[in-house]
Amino acid sequence: MAAMALVGCSDAQEGVADEPSDDAQVITLSYAFFAPAQSFPAIQMEHWSKELNERTDGRVEVDLFPGGTLLTASNMYDGVLNGVADIGLSATSYEPGRFPLINLAGSLTGQDVNSEVASRMTYQLIQEFGDQMPELEEFKVITAFTSEPAYFQTIEPIHQLEDLEGLEIRISGDNSRALDALGVTAVGMSQADAGEALQSGIIDGYAASREVLMDMQFARLAKYVTDYPLTNTIFAALMSREKWEELPTDIQAVIEELAPEMATFTGQYLDEHIQRSLEWAQQEEGVEVIALDDDEASRWDDQLAPVNATILSDAEQQGLPAYAFAERMRELIEEYRTGAE
Repeated sequence: MAAMALVGCSDAQEGVADEPSDDAQVITLSYAFFAPAQSFPAIQMEHWSKELNERTDGRVEVDLFPGGTLLTASNMYDGVLNGVADIGLSATSYEPGRFPLINLAGSLTGQDVNSEVASRMTYQLIQEFGDQMPELEEFKVITAFTSEPAYFQTIEPIHQLEDLEGLEIRISGDNSRALDALGVTAVGMSQADAGEALQSGIIDGYAASREVLMDMQFARLAKYVTDYPLTNTIFAALMSREKWEELPTDIQAVIEELAPEMATFTGQYLDEHIQRSLEWAQQEEGVEVIALDDDEASRWDDQLAPVNATILSDAEQQGLPAYAFAERMRELIEEYRTGAE
C-alpha cells in the first residue's frame, strides 16, 4: 500500500509538472528596426509579435523598437550579436559585403515580380542556400521578405535616358550598379535619411518601392514616378544563434512556423498598400506617373543588360554559387507567380 501511495504521488506530481503554471515566466524579446512604425517592415514586426504572443498563449511578449530607437541601420546586426536587441530587422543591402549571396536576390535587374512573389522567393532561397551563407552562422533567420522593385521617384520628371544625366539618386547599398549603368550618380544612404536629403537638395530623388510616397510622405517633394522597375531591397529579421538556443523548443517551433507565413503576409500587405499609396500620392499630392514608350524602355533595357552578367561573374569569382542561385531564383519566381494567378 505504501508503495502504491508513493507511485500515486509520483504520478500526480508528474501530471502537475506537465501542465504550464500560471506563474510560468514570460519570455520578453526585444525587436529593433531603423525605419518608422508606419513603414511596411515595421507593420510586419507588429503582426509577427501579435501572432507569436497568441500562438504561445501569452508566454512570449515582444517589445518593438522601430524608428532607430534602439539600433540604427548602421549597427543593426552587430547590435544583435552584442545583445543590444534580441532580433534586428534591416536591409541586407545596407551591408553589401556581409551578405553577398542573399543580396543577389535584390541586385539582379529585370525581375518582373510583385512583392509577394519576391518575398516568398527570397525566404525560400535562404532556406535552400543557407549552408552556403557563412555570414548567417551566428544568426537565426526569423523571416525574410522584399520590397517591390525600386522605381525612380524624383523632383523633376524623367522621360528618357538623357534626363538621368547628372542626377544624384539615393538607393540602398549594392543596388547602385543598375543606376551606374543608366548614367546616374548613386548615393548610398538609408531610407530613414532620404527625406532630409531630398528636402535639402542633397539628392534629386531616390529609387525605392512606391509605398514610401505615403508612408514617408515623400510625395510632398518627389512629384514624379518613372514606371520602370529596377532592383529589389531584401529585408532579413535575424536573431543571434546564442539567443535562439536559449528558447524552449516549443517556442522555437512557433517561430519556425511563422517564418514563411510572414514572408507571404508582408508581400501581400505591401502589394495592396502600394496601390493605396499611389492613389493617395496622385490625388492628394499631384504626383505624376510617367510611362516610358516602348522604344525608350528598350534603350533602358540595353543599358542594363550587361549588369546582371557582371554581377553574377563577380560573385562566382568570389566562390559563390551565383549561377545556380540565379537559376533557382527564376524557377521560384515562375512557381510562385503561377500559384498566385
